[in-house]
Amino acid sequence: PQTIEEEVLAKCRDTARRIAKAFNITGPFNMQLIASEDGDVKLIETNIRASRSFPFSSKTTGADFIEAATQVMVGAGRPEWLEGKDLGLEGKGAYPQKYIGVKVPMFSFKRLAGADPKLGVEMASTGEVACYGVTKEEAFLKSMLSTLQIEIPKNKSILVSIQERHLPEFRESLQKLSDAGYKLYATEKTAEYIDQECKIPVTSLHWEEDGEGPYIDETILSGEIDQVFMFSNNFSVRTETNYMIRRLATDYGVPLVTNLQVGDMLADCYALHAAGKLNLEPKTLKEYYEMEGKL
Repeated sequence: PQTIEEEVLAKCRDTARRIAKAFNITGPFNMQLIASEDGDVKLIETNIRASRSFPFSSKTTGADFIEAATQVMVGAGRPEWLEGKDLGLEGKGAYPQKYIGVKVPMFSFKRLAGADPKLGVEMASTGEVACYGVTKEEAFLKSMLSTLQIEIPKNKSILVSIQERHLPEFRESLQKLSDAGYKLYATEKTAEYIDQECKIPVTSLHWEEDGEGPYIDETILSGEIDQVFMFSNNFSVRTETNYMIRRLATDYGVPLVTNLQVGDMLADCYALHAAGKLNLEPKTLKEYYEMEGKL
């Protein structure tokens, strides 16, 4: 975990222990937890089965969790290697110190004609990709690129459409993109904020029925836009327009980002890459183990 406070992680560990003890769970199980801004942790659900994160966690920590679980389930006791292994249950002992693993989801919205490519609480991913790097930005961008659903913007042009309440949250990322040489396009209200509040150059785009160009659909179809960042919420007014932009980007293969935190991370990655400070050279997991001294 890179952005979760240790106090919150401790609550998560305690919750996992109590659930496992209460239900006498000996094998793998997965839990969905949610942490509020004040650090409170709530349990959404628990499933008595391994999740797709199970092998990822094993590889990242260098511990064969399925072997340990299998031996315990069949009554063979704990494996010998587990006795001297710090799995991080009491802190950060098992976390790699010289590399970071990031797992990202893949989606198939392009294959679902008319579906709204917007994420909610329900499961929408159809696969996942995991990569490693010496920083979270390196590992994250490698993983995103490996999905083949996003690429580093060639034209350095991004269309942003952000609900009013989210604008201050993304202001720093907008500045980073601009400083890195990115050209920003935006829908009307977002463009107004970027121009007047951020003092950043921006091109305002409109719908054809507004009678004022340049037009959103024509600009996307022309290939000028590399990516679309759209952060809407329950307070968004032009819901149909927002849907049309999301669907247009998806149908024409323009990478779409609808999560603000993902947008922030991508902005960091693009800025570092533009400055030549991001190494995207592929390495094997064995090489990272060697860096960590696990081999």
